[in-house]
Amino acid sequence: MPQTEPNPAVRTTNVYLLFAHEPYYPGPGTQEINTTVVAAGSLLHPQVLQPDGARIHDLLTQGRQPGEIIPLSTLTHELNGGADWPTIGDWEQVTTDLVQLVRSGNCDALSLGLPEIARALVCSGPHSHVRAYDAAANEFIVYGPTERAAVLTEVDVFLTSLVTEHDLWPGDGLHQPYFPHA
Repeated sequence: MPQTEPNPAVRTTNVYLLFAHEPYYPGPGTQEINTTVVAAGSLLHPQVLQPDGARIHDLLTQGRQPGEIIPLSTLTHELNGGADWPTIGDWEQVTTDLVQLVRSGNCDALSLGLPEIARALVCSGPHSHVRAYDAAANEFIVYGPTERAAVLTEVDVFLTSLVTEHDLWPGDGLHQPYFPHA
């Protein structure tokens, strides 16, 4: 059966944004949190910079698969390597707002403490490579799209087990989606 290409005008509502951020510790003796996954709807929260959050939501939900986890770096890749971010919005402020939203309990999230290489892979584009020096072997190891996909699969396993009972709550009082291309 032939595969059909996703229509960019079609929006998928149950998509997730994965982004890295400055590490924090939610409490004494807890693991560092350096990466977060939120429901796309959280970008429409009134405590997130608008209309930037709504524009990122529009980009995030265009032609995606249900349940898909989209790293912020993938959006950057799709935006001409980041050159087109100014036409969409301030992703740095939006992700800062999202972290505050998660930490204050005003939306659900999957908060992760990814290891250094895994975090670097989700912070790089889908076709990028990350080089890491292995002192024991006295050589560089190159990680690429295959290892990035494995990290995303692992995150998906955690997310799937989390949303088995109910999907991530994006918060209350959400703004309407912004669909300029529809």
